[in-house]
Amino acid sequence: MSTDVTAKSPAPAPPGGGGPATGRGLLQVVLDGLRRNMRQYGMLLALGLIVALFAVWTDGDLLLPRNVSNLVLQNSYILVLAIGMMLVIIAGHIDLSVGSLTAFVGAFAAVLTVQHGVAWPIALVLCLLVGAAAGSVQGYLIAYLGIPSFIVTLAGMLLFRGLTEILLKGQTLGPFPDGLQKLGNGFLPETGPDTNYHNLTLLLGLVLIAAVVWQEVRDRRRQQEFALEVPPTRLFLLKLTALVAAILALTLLLASYKGAPIVLIILGALVVGYGYVMRNAVFGRHIYAIGGNLPAAKLSGVKDKKVTFLVFLNMGVLAALAGLVVAARLNAASPKAGVNFELEAIASSFIGGASMSGGVGTVLGAIIGGLVLGVLNNGMNLLSVGTDWQQVIKGLALLVAVGFDVWNKRKSGS
Repeated sequence: MSTDVTAKSPAPAPPGGGGPATGRGLLQVVLDGLRRNMRQYGMLLALGLIVALFAVWTDGDLLLPRNVSNLVLQNSYILVLAIGMMLVIIAGHIDLSVGSLTAFVGAFAAVLTVQHGVAWPIALVLCLLVGAAAGSVQGYLIAYLGIPSFIVTLAGMLLFRGLTEILLKGQTLGPFPDGLQKLGNGFLPETGPDTNYHNLTLLLGLVLIAAVVWQEVRDRRRQQEFALEVPPTRLFLLKLTALVAAILALTLLLASYKGAPIVLIILGALVVGYGYVMRNAVFGRHIYAIGGNLPAAKLSGVKDKKVTFLVFLNMGVLAALAGLVVAARLNAASPKAGVNFELEAIASSFIGGASMSGGVGTVLGAIIGGLVLGVLNNGMNLLSVGTDWQQVIKGLALLVAVGFDVWNKRKSGS
């Protein structure tokens, strides 16, 4: 006589994963989550490590409130360009003209305001329209005439650099009106009682923390509702804690100096707006589609020519905005402004997770990549590292980031 014994299988792990039933320590959960989400968290961890190393090497000078504020101001225009460049690269293209277009728009703003006395708000609008027009022409040539983006934007790089020299006649032109200067150097005004901190910056920081927590929890719940894979619960909580701590630390540092720079508010609005478009809007999904698989996107009804045209138009507008910011920051337009800006923006995008083949990347990744380069520049300047070695180190950082992307693809494919 045989007795049929059925062994009970262990209960499945909850969708969030990482519960007490798993019997694994927090470290193991974190390591497993990082392996599955290496593309998402890799550069974020690298940024944290770079900040920590330079903070030690500079005896804390890197994280002084004044230096953090300068770090934001010095890299704001590269971050603006990186957002637009990320969209261009996701769509499977490249734009080599943004540095020259940045210089041309700054020169155009100087001619309007300094030589012709045009009010700075009107000049600002006209400059953005010039950027949109430049992006539209390049976008039309690429999207509708089929000329490769490398060729069109290389021609644009030469064209706008030459026009800048013509406008400025080889000379530096300035200064700008006070209102326009604040775009690159201004801070939020002081309000409220004396607390030894900038009250408005503290308030904005708390609002940002609440918004980030709400967005992260909302996204996680939506992914669970659609039965999508989400990081383990403990890894999610660790990520949320790290985000809140980072925002709080940055808020306190800025609030203990002069407050949040105006350009940081503009940059934050761009990150939120473009992040929403790329995650939730149809236009954003179409950009990913044409970059990931153009023939399939066409068969699905995506108007690839229109999307490409709009991507380059958008890049022109952001290049114009960056041109205004850098000109306001320097308080003058220079024929040599914007040199290598296109390389910095492209490097920021690839370091932030963009793929050479297109279809991959995030707006937040572009910001992280730009901050990696910005912290490297700032930290090496504080350590008095020569510009020659700075170029070597940044080149190696870009090579490592692209190599990691190739390795990650091969590992995923296998």
